[in-house]
Amino acid sequence: MNYEDYARRIRSYTGLAEVNEYGRVVEGGVEYPLFRLIVPGSRWLVITSGFHGEEPAGPLTLAEHFEEVAAYARERDVGLRVYPCINPSGFEDGTRYNRGGEKPNNDFMRYEVAPGVWKGELEPTDTSFLRWVLYDGGPKETRAVREDIARYPAPSAALDIHQDNYLPGAATYAYTFGDKGAYRPLMEAASAHASVIRNDKVDENHYTDADGLIEYHDGSVTDYFTRLGVPYAAALETTTRTPLEACHTINRLWVRGFIDLAARGSDS
Repeated sequence: MNYEDYARRIRSYTGLAEVNEYGRVVEGGVEYPLFRLIVPGSRWLVITSGFHGEEPAGPLTLAEHFEEVAAYARERDVGLRVYPCINPSGFEDGTRYNRGGEKPNNDFMRYEVAPGVWKGELEPTDTSFLRWVLYDGGPKETRAVREDIARYPAPSAALDIHQDNYLPGAATYAYTFGDKGAYRPLMEAASAHASVIRNDKVDENHYTDADGLIEYHDGSVTDYFTRLGVPYAAALETTTRTPLEACHTINRLWVRGFIDLAARGSDS
């Protein structure tokens, strides 16, 4: 799907949500609108997707199944703020980064780990830090979505939908913060559609636990929401080798699960 068709699909949901452009970016001489969909509710879930262009399942799930997502949220009085495709030129080109080669992910915040020493990601050896700040640089796509997200109060839950383009086979795992018990049922449900990567490495530095979960303060939007005190924050991964329909099913399971978590807030 090219981005023009994608944008047409997103704009078709004006009867279900408030569909706005929070910005526009120019990549390779082409101007791309950046969309935010809002469904009102008493407690809020923020969904982001499409930071990496070669990870199409998230943006496609949100484009193809938004009616179902909006209905489920309305039934539970959960408000949605959805940023369905943050890196449109990467999505259109099927490339990880934007057309200019910039990296839109992991640029929401910086950590001061020692006086005057700043890092974008905390390594296991960084057992403490002095402070964190919202970053003000980075690629234009990141700056645009970061500025828009920061305009609003912290939500009750936040879900970032990704894929893993490196691991073989049909598999899933997630980066999560907070109570792991909230995520185990979602991962168990997902296991019917792809193998959960348990107690194994997903790259040279990160290993999942027995539930297929990883905790990593990486300066991403998920990390940012965690630092704001959002009780439920996760970045879901399915491999790009997973059949698209299975990715859609897993993404929808987690979206519904996060709507339920937002509905209960921090009361449980």
